[in-house]
Amino acid sequence: MREQIPAMRESLDEWTARMMSWHFSEETGSPFWLARRSRLPFDPIRDVTDYASLRLFGLFDKTDLRGVSARDLVPRGFAGRPFRVVETGGTSGPPYRVVDVTRAVYDVKMYRVMLEARGLLGGDILAMTPSGPHAYGHFVKLLGDSWGAAVFSVDFDPRWVKHLLRASNDGTGDGADAYVEHLVAQTADLLRDERVSLLFTTAKLLLSLAPALDKPLAEYGVRAVCTGGTSCSPEEARYLREEYLDGVQWIDTYGNTLVGHALQGDAPSPEEPHSYHLPPPFAVMHVVRPDDVWQEAATGERGRIRAVTLLEDLFLPNLLERDSAVSAPPHPWFPWPGVARVGPYEAEDADQITEGVY
Repeated sequence: MREQIPAMRESLDEWTARMMSWHFSEETGSPFWLARRSRLPFDPIRDVTDYASLRLFGLFDKTDLRGVSARDLVPRGFAGRPFRVVETGGTSGPPYRVVDVTRAVYDVKMYRVMLEARGLLGGDILAMTPSGPHAYGHFVKLLGDSWGAAVFSVDFDPRWVKHLLRASNDGTGDGADAYVEHLVAQTADLLRDERVSLLFTTAKLLLSLAPALDKPLAEYGVRAVCTGGTSCSPEEARYLREEYLDGVQWIDTYGNTLVGHALQGDAPSPEEPHSYHLPPPFAVMHVVRPDDVWQEAATGERGRIRAVTLLEDLFLPNLLERDSAVSAPPHPWFPWPGVARVGPYEAEDADQITEGVY
């Protein structure tokens, strides 16, 4: 992966210093961060000389992104470059809005390397993924473009499901099941009409789709299911593998629009969970103790996820995620620490979330 993406060869400390110059210089920084520079009790360019120094920023309050003009998030160094506005799924309330200039390009390159290593590069794609302002659907289309695939898309508005769930009195979401059935029906039609190699969706939708099909996914020509967004329990994952995914590889990612997507490292044995690894220097995940977010949890210990996004498109220092996880060691494929057994962080100060189908 580092051979394919030169930026990944830079040390995390060197990249951090370069990103401080990029985001806080008048010539290249975004209006969002330049307006905050004068209010900081330190000079990011002078004082943040390595990754550890990012602690000077403290925790980032992501609600600061609400109400910000998308153009104020575009770094001046990207002036004149095309960019895309992407939004989060609204899991914890109104969505957050950020911009993508080069991020999707990096994401596609990393995912291509992973697919090639698994013998899965090539073929057509079916995307049962969010569209519109969501990064997931845009990423899948760019990935398919990278090798000339036909990408078949299913209309998918995940916020409508979350609206139905929040609006219902009993929490079941009047109409949510009907909407999922609508998505499943569209997907089933495409699987019957087109012979796709890769199916992109979410774990929650896979749980609804697989039992509704009249034959196993492998018999439709699907070689791999690639999931992201929502999670599923170990019992649900075992059920899917044993009942519906014979002969089909299942590749999952963990992450979100603000942090990026951590790639799956397969478990050393069936009894152990697979881990997720967010490739530095673009972003870093830490599993920290809930009572001290600056103290790393030991390998194998559960804690809350704290993440740092260090992209040219977006800088977010020390964002406390809504998830907890077990700290995982480096993987043979991804030589940096990761996370495993991800689940919602449950505490009084945690955001109220509605996961829905994405």
